[in-house]
Amino acid sequence: MAEQLAGLADDRALLGRTSTAERVSDILRSRVADGYFPPGTRLSEDSIGGALGVSRNTLREAFRLLTHERLLVHELNRGVFVRVLSVEDVEDIYRTRALVECAVVRGLGEPPYPLRGMAGAVAAGETAAAEDDWKAVGTANIHFHQELVALARSERTDELMRSVFAELRLAFHLVDDPRRLHEPYLARNRRILRALETGERDGAEGLLETYLADSLERVVEVYRRRVGEESAP
Repeated sequence: MAEQLAGLADDRALLGRTSTAERVSDILRSRVADGYFPPGTRLSEDSIGGALGVSRNTLREAFRLLTHERLLVHELNRGVFVRVLSVEDVEDIYRTRALVECAVVRGLGEPPYPLRGMAGAVAAGETAAAEDDWKAVGTANIHFHQELVALARSERTDELMRSVFAELRLAFHLVDDPRRLHEPYLARNRRILRALETGERDGAEGLLETYLADSLERVVEVYRRRVGEESAP
C-alpha cells in the first residue's frame, strides 16, 4: 500500500487549485485501471485523502462517483473496496462491447477513416509484446478499442465505453497469465485495422464480431478458474 500511496502523492500536482471530486475520481479511476489498487483492495479515506491532499468530503464524493461507475463497492461497516467482478459481470461487459463496437463500425460512412489512433495502439501493443511487457499489451489493446469507439465521434458513447473498459481492466488484473490472454489479439487488431484502411467496413465488422465472441470465451474461462481458486477454502 505504501508504494501505491506514494504514486498518489505524485498525482497531487494534477489537482491544482481547483480540486474537485471529479478530478479526484479521474485520478483514482486511472490508478484502479492500471492495477495500483487491485480488485478486493480496501481504500483508506485517511491514507488516500492525505496522499492527494483533499478533504474527506471530496474523497467520499469521488468514491461515490466511482461506485456509480461500478469500479468500487461500499460494504456496510467495512468501507470502500475495489470491486471484484463476477463471471456474470464479465459476460455483461462483453454483451455491451459487442452492441456498441460493432454498431460503431457498421455506422461508419464512406472511407477513408481517421485511423491514426488505432494504428498507434496496434504499434504500441506490438512493441510491448517484443519487450515481453504483457500488462502493457493489455493496455494497448484497450486503447485500440477506445480508438475504435472514438470513430463514432460521440462524447456520450466515449463516456459510456470508458466506464465499460475500466470495468474490463478489473477482470484483466485477476488473470495470472496475461500473455496467454492478450497475445492472440495482436494479429487480430492489425487485421481489423487493415480492413478499415482498405475501406472494408463489413469485413471489419465481421472480424470484430468474431474477435469479441472468442475473447469473451477466453476471458470467462480464465476468470472463472481464477475466481474459483480464490474463493476455495
